[in-house]
Amino acid sequence: MRAVIAAGFAEDEMILEAIQRRRDAAGPDDSQIEISVAADRAGRQARRPARALIERERARRAPGADMKLACFEHGNRIRVGLVAADGASIQPIATAENGGDPMIAVIAAQLAGGAPQPEGAALAMTEVRLRAPITRPSKNVLCVGKNYRAHAAEFTKSGYDSSARDACDAVPEVPIVFTKAPCTMTGAHDAVVVPWELTREIDYEGELGVVIGRPGRAIRRGDAYDHVFGYTVINDVTARDLQARHKQWLLGKSIDTFCPIGPWIVSAEELDPANLELSCWVNGELRQQANTRDLIFDIPTLVATLSASMTLETGDIIATGTPAGVGIGFDPPRFLTRGDVVRVAISHVGAICNTIT
Repeated sequence: MRAVIAAGFAEDEMILEAIQRRRDAAGPDDSQIEISVAADRAGRQARRPARALIERERARRAPGADMKLACFEHGNRIRVGLVAADGASIQPIATAENGGDPMIAVIAAQLAGGAPQPEGAALAMTEVRLRAPITRPSKNVLCVGKNYRAHAAEFTKSGYDSSARDACDAVPEVPIVFTKAPCTMTGAHDAVVVPWELTREIDYEGELGVVIGRPGRAIRRGDAYDHVFGYTVINDVTARDLQARHKQWLLGKSIDTFCPIGPWIVSAEELDPANLELSCWVNGELRQQANTRDLIFDIPTLVATLSASMTLETGDIIATGTPAGVGIGFDPPRFLTRGDVVRVAISHVGAICNTIT
């Protein structure tokens, strides 16, 4: 059903325009509402559907809604905190001691209407160790393969791709989904510890990570962003020899520490996930550079596809895919070796930097 909505005040107009931009990014949907920002300068009350949308958006923009949340270690204690705008300090916040993942508890509390409550003094970033923002999601990290056209082509050409028969089959018609076990997740500056007796073909894959907020099943594309809490940076480190040997990707993707993630979660409100620059360097050499607008399957499609089969829970993580420039894309392949430093950065989100050991 489509409805034309009018709003009366300048702030309301801006809010409705923001809602429309998110819906436009999600694409057409049977339930999509067309918003017409026809200003009512006489100050007449906006129609009820518009008011409901505006109030919902105001809640999303409440104090504390636009923020960076990090999980960190300080004094042998794991805590969650709000990162300062300049990234130089972090304010610890109170979390429920329920034995679960502390970041998921903070996200759930905010979704229930609670604002983060400071606990103690702010700490300099130099005094803390950043941990993986989430370590105990409800399920494995949900990953998407071959989601940039150039990478799909280079992967199929490499000979390591068990999902395509030839170059004509390189670009998938539907999302290719695999997973990484939670034990792979490690902090933004932690080492990637390679079991060299098991694998010798280590590769890097810089990716945008999506963190689910409001749970849902069978989520429509037009509603997908309502279920996204925020975004993070991921390096989907991969043992290519194991990936090829086992004909599917779990074992080659799920080695302990093979998913550096962080440095924090940036809330979704002021971020345009369809226009983010992603870059990856190895020892200072730029290897990957792309924009998320080039994703074959955008975030609404991924959320809709995954939730068609399974309930997405608060704190679940989606790795949206990597662009061209990975090690197996070179001839000969350029695999990582001990001592290499891999840095992945995404505009408006942050950067992670990890040493291969």
